[in-house]
Amino acid sequence: MFRFAIDRGGTFTDVYAECPSGRVRVMKLLSEDPSNYVDAPREAIRRIMQEDLDRSMPKEEPLDTSQIEWIRMGTTVATNALLERKGERMALFITKGFKDLLHIGNQARPNIFDLEIVCPDVLYENVVEVEERVVLVQDKCQLDWDGKAVEEGVTGEEVNVMTSLNLEKLKQDLAECLDSGIQSLAVVLMHSYTFTRHEHEIATLAISMGFRHVSLSSEVMPMVRIVPRGFTACADAYLTPCIRKYIDGFQNGFDESIKDTQVLFMQSDGGLTSVGNFSGSRAILSGPAGGVVGYSMTAYNSQTDKKPAIGFDMGGTSTDVSRFAGDFEHVFETTTAGVSIQAPQLDINTVAAGGGSRLFFRAGLFVVGPESAGAHPGPVCYRKGGPLTVTDANLVLGRLLPEYFPCIFGPDEDQPLDKEAAETAFDELTAQVNTFLADQEEKRHMSREEVAMGFLDVANETMCRPIRALTQGKGYDTSAHVLACFGGAGGQHACAIARSLGMQTVHVHRYAGILSAYGLALADVVEECQEPCAKLYEEASLDYLDARIDALTEKAASKLKKQGFQGNDIVSTPYLHLRYHGTDCALMCTPVPSSKTTSKYGDFLTSFTNRYWQEFGFVLTGRSVHVDDIRVRATGRCHIAKSPSAPKQPQSQKAEKIVSCYFDNKFWDTEVYALDQLGAGHTISGPAILIEQNSTIVVEPGCESTITESGSVEIRVEKTSMKKVDCQLDTIQLSIFSHRFMSIAEQMGRVLRRTSISTNIKERLDFSCALFGADGGLVANAPHIPVHLGAMQEAVQWQLLNFEEEIRDGDVILTNHPAAGGSHLPDLTVITPVSLEHRFTANHKCLALKVFWPNVSKPVFFVACRGHHADIGGTTPGSMPPHSTALWEEGMAVKSFKLVDSGRFQEAGVSELLMEPGKRPNSSGTRNLQDNLSDLKAQVAANNKGISLVKELIGEYGLDVVQAYMQHIQDNAEVAVREMLKKIASKEKLRSGTTTLSAIDHMDDGSPISLTIAIDESEGTALFDFTDTGKEVQGNWNAPRAVTFSAMIYCLRCMVGYDVPLNQGCLRPIKTILPEGCLLDPSDTAAVIGGNVLTSQRIVDVIFKAFETCAASQGCMNNTTFGDESFGYYETVAGGAGAGSSWHGRSGVHCHMTNTRITDPEILEQRYPVVLKRFELNNGSGGGGQYRGGDGVVREMIFRRAQTLCILSERRGEYKPYGMHGGEPGSVGENWIIRKDGQKERLGSKSKAQLFPGDSFLLKTPGGGGYGREDELCQYPSPSKRSRQMAMQSGSVAEYKRMQESA
Repeated sequence: MFRFAIDRGGTFTDVYAECPSGRVRVMKLLSEDPSNYVDAPREAIRRIMQEDLDRSMPKEEPLDTSQIEWIRMGTTVATNALLERKGERMALFITKGFKDLLHIGNQARPNIFDLEIVCPDVLYENVVEVEERVVLVQDKCQLDWDGKAVEEGVTGEEVNVMTSLNLEKLKQDLAECLDSGIQSLAVVLMHSYTFTRHEHEIATLAISMGFRHVSLSSEVMPMVRIVPRGFTACADAYLTPCIRKYIDGFQNGFDESIKDTQVLFMQSDGGLTSVGNFSGSRAILSGPAGGVVGYSMTAYNSQTDKKPAIGFDMGGTSTDVSRFAGDFEHVFETTTAGVSIQAPQLDINTVAAGGGSRLFFRAGLFVVGPESAGAHPGPVCYRKGGPLTVTDANLVLGRLLPEYFPCIFGPDEDQPLDKEAAETAFDELTAQVNTFLADQEEKRHMSREEVAMGFLDVANETMCRPIRALTQGKGYDTSAHVLACFGGAGGQHACAIARSLGMQTVHVHRYAGILSAYGLALADVVEECQEPCAKLYEEASLDYLDARIDALTEKAASKLKKQGFQGNDIVSTPYLHLRYHGTDCALMCTPVPSSKTTSKYGDFLTSFTNRYWQEFGFVLTGRSVHVDDIRVRATGRCHIAKSPSAPKQPQSQKAEKIVSCYFDNKFWDTEVYALDQLGAGHTISGPAILIEQNSTIVVEPGCESTITESGSVEIRVEKTSMKKVDCQLDTIQLSIFSHRFMSIAEQMGRVLRRTSISTNIKERLDFSCALFGADGGLVANAPHIPVHLGAMQEAVQWQLLNFEEEIRDGDVILTNHPAAGGSHLPDLTVITPVSLEHRFTANHKCLALKVFWPNVSKPVFFVACRGHHADIGGTTPGSMPPHSTALWEEGMAVKSFKLVDSGRFQEAGVSELLMEPGKRPNSSGTRNLQDNLSDLKAQVAANNKGISLVKELIGEYGLDVVQAYMQHIQDNAEVAVREMLKKIASKEKLRSGTTTLSAIDHMDDGSPISLTIAIDESEGTALFDFTDTGKEVQGNWNAPRAVTFSAMIYCLRCMVGYDVPLNQGCLRPIKTILPEGCLLDPSDTAAVIGGNVLTSQRIVDVIFKAFETCAASQGCMNNTTFGDESFGYYETVAGGAGAGSSWHGRSGVHCHMTNTRITDPEILEQRYPVVLKRFELNNGSGGGGQYRGGDGVVREMIFRRAQTLCILSERRGEYKPYGMHGGEPGSVGENWIIRKDGQKERLGSKSKAQLFPGDSFLLKTPGGGGYGREDELCQYPSPSKRSRQMAMQSGSVAEYKRMQESA
């Protein structure tokens, strides 16, 4: 019987087939080739059966399936439909008041430096508000809801049915959708994760009226959080009909017996499922998942001593990175193509670096990606007018051999790869590089090959960063892994990647070119059942939990039994999704054996605490543990395909040819072998090139490849001496050091998150980590919190100038005072100076290199991290009083304190400081002392991680080289800003005859922020003069100097328009005048809490107004807090973004100096005594113009018990968000209290109010300004539609980055 495993990718369809003759067939076809076949997988099956059976099978006749045992498929149909927005027309039915909820999402923008905020379009064509509402029952609710029905949900939570389903209106709405041609629905109702009845009633009615597909959020993924659940339901309604159409089309090419043939599809979680159960929301990673299964079954085995494996799948547009150590690593919420999806998915991290990644030389930096050439036009060598890419670099260096590629390139797809064109393009780029070097008075002249090799080195480092994050970031030793390489381009980079990461073994399976298809043949069938839960994990709940696991196990097993699995073939694994009370960090845990009184399935609590300790380095004592979800994964064990052994040929094999290939700054004679001509036992030393049917493997000098018994290639990567790098600027090393320095800041952040305890730092990721030079100048700041950018430099340099004690190795300084470089008081900065007073020996695992340096008494560099602490004392909980007039009201203020003195943590001293505010009248010391102490210790640990990584870097290169490149990186940022200023000056001089710019805007109280910018066109420098800015105010919107510098760096980075290192160099061309005692340089005792969150936004507006960059955005963060003596809650709320010269402003999004995610509506109502009545766009609040400003939002909450409300806001008076070039201003915001009896009270921009049960708070946030007059439509270009091909970044590493950039 035939067995087919087929991976239908976006470009190629890969096939692995086992034939009745015992022969194994491998095939690769174009996924789309309409002139030759209708469907690639079916065509592959036809060709293989025709050849193996030696009988004609005409294309136009249905295929005979009587000799097919099974067909297993992975497909990118769903992924491509999502990326290209070519899914089924669909409508969203959602609870009234939330029609724009999925447009707003979590309110964070995807790229903090893009002024044109591009968020993926929503999937639905139409949205309908459903008249229904349920709210959760709360014990302490003080509202009288007599007469409202109370029902129990599936989680055990009780709900009040406030509004029953309006069936008459629903019928009308459904009929209108059908009339418009929409036949697919997503139904998403508040709290439907537990109360499912209303969703099911809608589905029953819709199906009866003729809808073909209905996705209920309560069925697709029954987990709390309406936003990701809603996205998931929409994705399912959008994609599942597409999958059904594809499956129907595929099956139509077979005879009737296809219905009796086992046809299975790979899901995103790495398990196969029957064709009838394959759905859109679980199909996103269908293709890549097969590759993970493939390497997990082939690279993690006794031959590799079961070393953990890193999957390295490098394709044309991107590279997929994953990890396997005996169990699949799953994530349960990821963002794909801008859509958050709640579903079990393998943790596959997609990096924007592949063979088609474009190459740029920008201001002295070698840059690879994230833009891609794609398949069309493709790289230069494809002969279609494409740009330079990584593939072209490999070709120019001799690592790709055109004669081994088919002639499928050029307009007529009949030409070979064009090496000459790639060389010519590199010659042009090399001239650009050498011109830059000459301008910088550098003596070095680079060759074409050096430039191409430099880009490969940078590409390799780009791919190393996520691997480090996936290993080191989670506490694993990167060098202890095997690199499992597959995909078309991975073999050309594997040795260099492994060497860079300290790995000693590269495994390239014999089917590496089609490993995703081969993995399908090895995979098992999986059925999952999951339901939400609201129980505590305690003895009283164990019987309930066991009963629910039993029920889910039976349900999942019955699905497998229907597919023919029996008895021992079925293995079920139970999971509980557990989290500590008061946290959002839930872990999916399997039980461990235990003799204690626990679940009959094992001890889930011990499993949870063990994992928590491993992930975060501590456990929380005295806190209850919640069960959020119960899940069962049932696996039907399948026949495992065995690849045939390779013939043993110990004799030496003659090379097919010898070519010239570039390694280590020279060309080497490199032997070329056909992999299919090599047998088990063959050993080939590098340099060598192994040619396989679907990929090229480069064995670098110092590496040795061996053909294993299974015919795979195992490469031993030798430890080699470090390439000599000196202190002179090398533009290639500059790019690599840029990655390494940024990686250090990122790794510090991961340690801080792992070891912190508070929600603000661990879950909201409201922190930043940075590396500084010996002068305190910023070298690398992971770009996470815009308002932190560059601000810590002020803090470090203040300590250098003013710290009165001697700074020694082992000391750590704490500071948060605005006068000492602080932003606002809750942001505590921990600074660790590092000197090399002792004889230090570094043993780098990869290089076995020992480096010594002499005693250095002064600090040679600094590391620092700044984290937002939830409370540091003061007059109000949360340390953000809306009416503060003096600094002491806002909590602890410290200019310098030795938090660690000669290695000893000063707990008593810092505790005394944190309690000091309680000595003031009507003020309190910190309300969370233990959390403060734990987080401070975590900040110290993060700095220590930074120190060890920098010392490791010094061990590789030497102190002088590392410090030299710290300087070079700052110089590079300076060059980028100077180039930008020269261009702006030239443009402004041409337009107005002057290079002096100016702008003014006002705070709500009338305080002006005035800026004059004088640009020197020849030098590329500028003077930012804030002389006419208003005086310090009695309120709290004074902004410390550090906040102004952060705003300036943010604006400069946005205007540069591409990635540049964010460091001290950005501000070197800028001289700043901040008059002492003004709003932007207040006295030591001035209140500043609003300066960080409000005035910072106005500074940005003024800078962009001066440069005429874009219209004003909402200019506010809408800081809202409420609570009582038992709890406190804080949020910032989105508004409208300003329009620009070629784009409309985004509606309902955070802008500029903040990017905070907002609490999901269901979580808000579950944990706090409020009901969110509505959260939608404030239509028409954006300014008009050729390009409209984005609309603000309307957010209304009903309070269920008496609470105190505080609001810190701006743009509430006469000063509207300005329009640009004739565009209209955006509307100002409004703050209202609506009393239970209907009486309305308007609040000021900074207000505190008492609310009682039944009262509502109505917030309307400002819109953005418009750009251009509506009656001058020809003056500006049409709204931009970004056409750049970008890699889709996904996985836990990308999700972590998204989370921190939206903190």
